[in-house]
Amino acid sequence: MNLPTDHVDHARVPEIPSGTPRRTRRPSGEPPALPRHLQVSGVGWLLATAVLVGSALLVFAGGLHGVAVGVTIADDAVVSWLQGLGAPGSVRIFRVLAWPSSWAFLNAVGPALLVTLLVLRRFRHLVVALMAFTVLQVVAGILLATWMHRPRPFGVRLRADWGGWAMPSLQMTLLTAGFVAILYSLVPAGRWRNRGKWAATVVIALVGLSRVALGVDAPSDVLVGIVLGVTVPLVAFRWFTPDEVFPVSYRRGRAAHLDVGGPRGEAIRRALHDQLGVIVDEVEPFGLSGSAGSTPLRISTEGDPPRVLFGKLYAKSHLQADRWYKLGRELLYGQLEDEKPFNTVRRLVQQEDYALSLVQRAGLPSPTPYGFVEITPEREYLLVTEFFDGAVELGDAAVDQQVIDDGLRIVRKLWDAGLAHRDIKPANLLVRDGHLLLIDVAFVEARPSPWRQAVDLANMMLCLALRSDPDQVFRRAQREFSVEEITEGLAAARGLALPSQLRRMMRAQGRDLHAEFVKLLPRPPRPVSVQRWTGRRLVLLAASVAVLVLAYEVVIGGRADPLRRPGDVYVGALSCSVPEPLWLLAQSVPAASSVPCVRSLPPGWALGHVTVMSGRSTLTFDHDRAGPGAMVAAFTARCDPGAAVPVGTDATGMRSYQRVETSAERVAITRFDVLPRGCLTTRLVAPPEQQARLAAEIPELLDFTTRQRLERTLAQRSHGRLHLDAAAPR
Repeated sequence: MNLPTDHVDHARVPEIPSGTPRRTRRPSGEPPALPRHLQVSGVGWLLATAVLVGSALLVFAGGLHGVAVGVTIADDAVVSWLQGLGAPGSVRIFRVLAWPSSWAFLNAVGPALLVTLLVLRRFRHLVVALMAFTVLQVVAGILLATWMHRPRPFGVRLRADWGGWAMPSLQMTLLTAGFVAILYSLVPAGRWRNRGKWAATVVIALVGLSRVALGVDAPSDVLVGIVLGVTVPLVAFRWFTPDEVFPVSYRRGRAAHLDVGGPRGEAIRRALHDQLGVIVDEVEPFGLSGSAGSTPLRISTEGDPPRVLFGKLYAKSHLQADRWYKLGRELLYGQLEDEKPFNTVRRLVQQEDYALSLVQRAGLPSPTPYGFVEITPEREYLLVTEFFDGAVELGDAAVDQQVIDDGLRIVRKLWDAGLAHRDIKPANLLVRDGHLLLIDVAFVEARPSPWRQAVDLANMMLCLALRSDPDQVFRRAQREFSVEEITEGLAAARGLALPSQLRRMMRAQGRDLHAEFVKLLPRPPRPVSVQRWTGRRLVLLAASVAVLVLAYEVVIGGRADPLRRPGDVYVGALSCSVPEPLWLLAQSVPAASSVPCVRSLPPGWALGHVTVMSGRSTLTFDHDRAGPGAMVAAFTARCDPGAAVPVGTDATGMRSYQRVETSAERVAITRFDVLPRGCLTTRLVAPPEQQARLAAEIPELLDFTTRQRLERTLAQRSHGRLHLDAAAPR
């Protein structure tokens, strides 16, 4: 039996109301209804960062010369003045206040934030936070540190932990970025976030002031570090997770349901007015319980009489959720023929608008499409259709023989038109005036596979049986479909083929409707497997395992943390004639009479990396045959040679000791050069056949320069106004 052509009362289908004589085209250059923006403060922070970082590069890129000397003199005068004001017990207070900038605190807060975001399932905020911290580590810890070689403040006591170059203050950068990330990923926008900003400002100011008073940072180092720490995560969160699209909320509800008040509500009204000629009276969420991939809306319009329209708001978050959903399905089951993700939000909404036209053309009882409007280009669009006033969901309606016949005819019409709905569930089936209506055709597929068409039939029968009797549904189905077609549908309706809402409702009733239908068949169907193993699926599974392992290392183990080597300084060489890195080494061990430097690099040797921290500096050398890290030299205030054998004393009073450890695969030579109030521990690991030659090259590799020489160089550069060491206490 065919569906009558007059089944849908076209006289009752509302004309789209027109509140303006003509639709308005947005002129070129005018922003869309809801533009993406960084706000005034975001632009201000970007400008401040550009000015401060640009000025710092111009001043300090060439080392301690020219203007850099004058800035350093002014900075160090402030540091000396603050240290001179110290009252009894003030150092302890400043250390307590500066503790949030310690590496121990920073290495604990970062993973804690990531774990919290994982638990709260704020994956987009998690990705943005990781991206922001990575950018900061690269920019502040590598790029700027490579160009600006500024030691710590001169002539003062360094009374807190520090690492690497002073400009910018990496610890202040990461601490500030951590506060910004917490505020924009965990604190709801509005009053609480504003209060949090003031609290964070006070804490950061106290920590920065304390680090200056303790002598480890200069005021300009702290200022540049704070500005960087604010700007990068602020811009990242406002651009990639704007509050209008990804609000931070602890209210229960689906993440797919966006807030349609405030700026977004005004943007929706403006877009409908300009692009469809609709004057909106009210916009409110509608039917949220049955929607997980969009924000459904009830739109009341002005006119005589007033009309009601239905809207589906699609945003980029829905597109990304669809991608993750389909990726998860592919990992669990393999890629089905219709599991291709959409590339843009525009494509997604265009697909549903086109699908509505297809089902209308096929004579199906579905809402009339009125088009869609652009809210934000490529980010948010609103689809507008007819509103079925007075209709109720199938799960709440009385299902009689007429409704059952309507549902089965809908499937037959889909088959005859070469279409598959793909999401037949109670929320997408409405009953009005005793007739069944079909909605939410977003994923309608043209020329689907027989499996997909069979699934539509089985899901329709299960939905109808929820509010009736399986035996009645089965008997009526035989009027439209053969027993073989019904059997095929029940064989295909397994696992992911059943919508989650349908599965929940069957569990709530405590009935196995599928088994009840199977009992009515002449013979039980042979289940149709949906598992598909492909090369792509295997690659994705392997990549997912690798990502999980990496996440474990970063978040739980901390072994791949970006802060794993705080204090790295990036220098092409540690030449004995370039004083800036040697001043930093001297500040690392402030009592040592000499500091190590690189005399020359024999063929095959390369300086891997240099790490300078308070109390300890490390020089790592690579060799083309012995491998990376073939030799590591640690510069400390003291060391214990233990049972090492003395190998000599030079004219400066440096005593040397050596210990050799031999195995079948390698030889480890540890050398202790004990200086007055300092020690250089060098450990060379090499294959036995390379050991003698490499050990003979060490004296050519390393040398020492005295502290007095570094002091004289600094005094010459500053005309006697800067001094390497603090003045002796009176």
